[in-house]
Amino acid sequence: MLPSHASQPAFDSWLSSLRRVCGSFDSQPPERNVPFHGEVGSLTTCGLEVAEIRTNASWIARRRRDVEHDDDRYCFLIVQRRGRAGIRQQGLDLELHPGEMALVDSARACEILPRGLIEHASFHMPRAELAARLPRREVPFGKLSTAGPGGQLLQLMVNRIVSRQLVGDTAHTEGEGISEALIALLVPLTQGLGQERSPEAALDLLYQGACQLIDQQLQDPDLTPASLAERLNVSLRQLYRLFEAHDDTVCRHIQRRRLQSCAEILASPGQAHCSITEIAYRWGFTDSAHFSRVFKKAYGEAPRDYRRRHCLH
Repeated sequence: MLPSHASQPAFDSWLSSLRRVCGSFDSQPPERNVPFHGEVGSLTTCGLEVAEIRTNASWIARRRRDVEHDDDRYCFLIVQRRGRAGIRQQGLDLELHPGEMALVDSARACEILPRGLIEHASFHMPRAELAARLPRREVPFGKLSTAGPGGQLLQLMVNRIVSRQLVGDTAHTEGEGISEALIALLVPLTQGLGQERSPEAALDLLYQGACQLIDQQLQDPDLTPASLAERLNVSLRQLYRLFEAHDDTVCRHIQRRRLQSCAEILASPGQAHCSITEIAYRWGFTDSAHFSRVFKKAYGEAPRDYRRRHCLH
């Protein structure tokens, strides 16, 4: 169906931007009488191109005829940041929830089906370099697990990039090194992509996605279990059960990750100019006295003493 007359120019402009940033895609607007929302941004950081897409389009597709005539230098590492989207490629379907990542081959037709308003970041990874390291020399399609150490490191790097937490200029050689590191972490995570997952594995992926979404939102003081459950499109009780299965709670996990991020900054000589209060506020704490108490309980010493002992000048 066509959008309202007022929405048509906005949709056409958005689709033109999407094609300019991501290649030859087709799309359809939301159902009649649903206002269209859409933005496309392009971020170049650490030598990587990242497309930032926000839309409630009902359908986005890269058709076979477009693949044959388009640039296939890249494959897409998609990080779902808000909302849910179905993705279809190579006869396989998956549902991507906030915090989850998927690998999509640009040299094959694909469809993305947003479930309402979505936001995702799409890393443009060098396709030939990744495929050359894979057993079948083909880029597989599917969700990426972040359960192991390699997945956790990939998650950390991706989160820092999409949350704009990396600072400073990147030299060309350094950018190439970061891209190389991402590819090296991606390769082992592609094993088993495209295979059926058990209900237990699906729940584990949902838990990993929740943890990744928390890491992306740590700096937001309004991050709560309720807001997290809403973005994951699960009930609050289901979210609690996910963390209970790992002998944890949502609130403890959020606080622990915030404290770990603060500890990392406190131990960094490059951040010695930042006050302790500034660091606490940066990572979502709204009360410096409360931060000092919970930090001391977790690390056995006050933030100032921790910085003095760990930060080498």
